Amino acid sequence: MLLGYNTNGFAHHRLEDALRILADLGYASVAITLDHHSLNPFDPNIGRQCEGIRKLLIELDLRCVIETGARFLLDPRRKHQPTLVSLRKEDQERRLDFLRRAVDIAAELGAGALSFWSGTADEPAPPAELLVRLSSNCEYLGEYAEAKGIRLAFEPEPGMFIDTMDRFDEVELIVSRSNFGLTLDVGHLHCQGELPITPHIHRWKDQLWNVHLEDMRRGVHDHLMFGDGEMDFPPIFQALREIGYQGGVHVELSRHSHDAVNTATRALEFLRTMAAPS
Repeated sequence: MLLGYNTNGFAHHRLEDALRILADLGYASVAITLDHHSLNPFDPNIGRQCEGIRKLLIELDLRCVIETGARFLLDPRRKHQPTLVSLRKEDQERRLDFLRRAVDIAAELGAGALSFWSGTADEPAPPAELLVRLSSNCEYLGEYAEAKGIRLAFEPEPGMFIDTMDRFDEVELIVSRSNFGLTLDVGHLHCQGELPITPHIHRWKDQLWNVHLEDMRRGVHDHLMFGDGEMDFPPIFQALREIGYQGGVHVELSRHSHDAVNTATRALEFLRTMAAPS
């Protein structure tokens, strides 16, 4: 496995500086969150920016995945809106347009996967209808990504339409594409009581393309520094070793950006202890 860090935890740094710091610390992978200041897909100079970041990743010997969880990139007033399950087709298309551009960036950077989620509905609707909206949009995005050689890693997220592994199973059964897999945030499983965690790792081993981790407490979706929550990490890392997981395990601590360097340093010390063969 590749020990990694999500750049949303360096929200106050230039992307180039964040990558150099993470490489200097010893990280092997980065989850690059596209945002206003970080490879904004709508920037007219995005092609030139991608070229520069691609060269820097090669220079620093960093692998990457692309993350699409920016809070206010598409709408400055509504967090994470619009989504793939929005009521209006034109709103769904805005999200799809963003995700297509993100796929293009992933292809330019040679990313191992593109991570995304369902989002929430902006108007009440039956779950069956939302599932149709989501699955049809995932099918379309999957075709687009396949043509670019990019794998899609879908993340169940607390509070969103697809929040649990059972709900992800429903989507995966419908989409059922070879390039449609999973981003597994182990903290989310703990938060929602989807325990034990290790069976989920084994269940989805063939489609597990991206891992997020942080500490967390039951019933509270708050990403915590390791040791500040109540999670038991050794079995999680043991399961990842057992399945021969080769992708990135990316620390996701966006609210620690004010102390990014110290947080990333401490996190890597913890990860190295956990990832070492027992």
